[in-house]
Amino acid sequence: MSEFWTNKRVCVTGGAGFLGAAVVRKLIERGVKEEDIFIPRSAQYDLVDGDAIDRMLADSQPDMIIHLAAQVGGIGANREHPAEFFYSNLMMGVQLIHKAWERGIEKFVAIGTICAYPKFTPLPFKEEDLWIGYPEETNAPYGLAKKMLLVQSQAYRDQYGYNSIYLLPVNLYGPEDNFNPESSHVIPALIKKCVDAQETGQKEIVVWGDGSPTREFLYVEDAAEGIVKASEFYNESEPVNLGSGEEISIKDLVETIVAATGFEGNLVWDTDKPNGQPRRCLDTTRAKEWFGFEAQMPFAEGLKRTVDWYRKNR
Repeated sequence: MSEFWTNKRVCVTGGAGFLGAAVVRKLIERGVKEEDIFIPRSAQYDLVDGDAIDRMLADSQPDMIIHLAAQVGGIGANREHPAEFFYSNLMMGVQLIHKAWERGIEKFVAIGTICAYPKFTPLPFKEEDLWIGYPEETNAPYGLAKKMLLVQSQAYRDQYGYNSIYLLPVNLYGPEDNFNPESSHVIPALIKKCVDAQETGQKEIVVWGDGSPTREFLYVEDAAEGIVKASEFYNESEPVNLGSGEEISIKDLVETIVAATGFEGNLVWDTDKPNGQPRRCLDTTRAKEWFGFEAQMPFAEGLKRTVDWYRKNR
């Protein structure tokens, strides 16, 4: 419980989604009343449309906006929908920040993406290296659209003194993730392939790329804790990484998921498919020093919980 949240009205865009639901749980733990958390549903409010945003803000009357809503997906979805991913994410974020400032909403929490980093960023990724090159091509439209929210956040603070912050979470995973093969990210996609193959008696599964790229993963509850801590304690517009600081190769990740699911068949690497960014691992110093966030969930335990959830709920 925290006095900071007493009588706060919080609008959580994307609050019904994977990360959003975890953030809402954390807010309630902090003492925010359920009736003071507004979750705009896309059926009622198309946040790409400025008029819908006006209506949403009039209905919610928030003191703070935590903007989690996004059109997202893995490499395949990014390759198929680059224009949609660029336009939807840019228009949602840019209009929301502008209208929040216009209405005098106290604070705006913008969520960026690890895809905003240049393709060849030195490891571990430091926030000051965000501008040293162009993002990895397959997800550059999405990454750049979200990166513009950082530019806007800093510009509005410089000119208007507006309190907006910008957080960069690494790839998330956990129970209740998106397991749709058309749009899921690597961990849920691989869990689904392994479990489904076991049930149907398949002797092999196909994995994209050659296994050489590395990734970093953050358990969804840890990510939610980082976002809520930053929402309370961080009040600057310098970008901040949220991650675990642990790097794992796709090859090792696949083998870990195979072991966690008990799949005993063969792995076929489809090297005609793209690898994506060569390496990813974050420097998480800022989050720890500036608002006391450190990831807590061990990867093996988080993965086990995710596999167990999928088996029970698919």
